[in-house]
Amino acid sequence: MTNYYVYYRVDQAALDSLRPRIKKLLEQIQNTFGIQGRWLRRRDDPSTYMEVYEGVADGKAFEALLERETAGFGLQRKTETFVDVPDRPRLAG
Repeated sequence: MTNYYVYYRVDQAALDSLRPRIKKLLEQIQNTFGIQGRWLRRRDDPSTYMEVYEGVADGKAFEALLERETAGFGLQRKTETFVDVPDRPRLAG
């Protein structure tokens, strides 16, 4: 499973128009992938926001939906992906 962390800056004047778009995106992801995403704002910088999506099984389909649905947002979105650390390291060879 892969965890997605998408962050970006939002001009405060655009926040009211962005809010319903993010809500719709979170609903689409919930309905399509069964993942409850979260929308966060950085505590010490009110212009920095982050979406968090944990436990994504189908990364290709998930990324395609994100790309398609956020193309018109007008934001420079940065996506980072992380996976769980295994209990035991795998042996090479």
